[in-house]
Amino acid sequence: MRQSHNCRERFTELYGHEARLARAPGRVNLIGEHTDYNGGFVMPAAIDLFTHVAFSPRTDRRIAVYSENFGEMCVFDLDDPRPSRRGRWSDYVQGVSVMLERSGVRLKGADLFIDGTVPPGSGLSSSAAVEVAAGWALAENSGAALAPIDLARICHRAENEFVGMRCGIMDQFISCMGRAGSALMLDCRSLEYRYLPLPDDANLVVANTMVRHELASSEYNLRRLECEAGVAELAKRLPGVDSLRDVTMDQLREHSGYLDSKVYRRCRHVITENERVLAAAAALESGELDQFGRLMNASHESLREDYEVSCEELDLMVELARNVEGVYGARMMGGGFGGSTINLVRSDRVEEFQAAVAGGYEAKTGHAPVIYVLSAVDGAGEAPEPVEDVARDV
Repeated sequence: MRQSHNCRERFTELYGHEARLARAPGRVNLIGEHTDYNGGFVMPAAIDLFTHVAFSPRTDRRIAVYSENFGEMCVFDLDDPRPSRRGRWSDYVQGVSVMLERSGVRLKGADLFIDGTVPPGSGLSSSAAVEVAAGWALAENSGAALAPIDLARICHRAENEFVGMRCGIMDQFISCMGRAGSALMLDCRSLEYRYLPLPDDANLVVANTMVRHELASSEYNLRRLECEAGVAELAKRLPGVDSLRDVTMDQLREHSGYLDSKVYRRCRHVITENERVLAAAAALESGELDQFGRLMNASHESLREDYEVSCEELDLMVELARNVEGVYGARMMGGGFGGSTINLVRSDRVEEFQAAVAGGYEAKTGHAPVIYVLSAVDGAGEAPEPVEDVARDV
């Protein structure tokens, strides 16, 4: 994997003056998929793949932003009375600037240079890493002291209201609030959270299928609508129901006759997934990694059968992983229809895992996967120098 360019040097080459440097991590989600926008529970960890933003103030109220990954410059005016998205990568930066201003932060103009190693389309939340790194840089550039949780909320609004992706808050939250060596269990409704220590003798390993099917975004938004339809119907008969978080499996079964069969399955995934997250937190805290792995496996089955967001490549990657000794659990991660799997692997079996899964997947699909052995890291802030990402891949 390529290391990040020295963003400060590249910034100086482009703009002719020096800069400070921010960074925000991508994330994995150990368990709790498609629960965040349903007010449920998730268990992410920030990882050592980063988006970096070099930044320096301007004398006007314009933002000039260059993306190294896209090789493209975009300029927008903070005083534009009707800012609108362009359907490009720059929407994540402009959206954050709009929401910062709406939250009461008076931004200064800035020159920005963005580079990163969170691979787009991999399910590792490259978009949130861009939002959070850019948001941190823009706030710092303007002398605004934002609490990490407030930055997470602002970046979440940017993706929902400006970019138009109706995601939950998990990705932005963990990119801001990550802690080295820990996962985080988050209640996506109350935003209460607690850190969970990750085991020393097991690794987080991500296997990127290197495919992403075109229907991913549209199906993601459709799943959200299906869940909302279920909530609307259940709320007619169950007082106090505002989200699927408020519904038990017994209640869902009791009222299943009022739901379309597809909507019922979507609701069943979310409700049982919330139960799995709570059980997984208890297993992790007590060191029961076998039980934790079984819950990961059950999560994948539910995502495949009830939520229908898996695909042949993800299912193959999970099957190959589970055939390797020392793999506690394996499941798809992210929105679905491609992207990556998350695997909890005994540390002494990681090399065997890499060889077996990469070889088996390429033999079956013709695609060479990318496998990352990752560490849990702290959330967004000023980047150290030199900038080097330490995740390893094959």
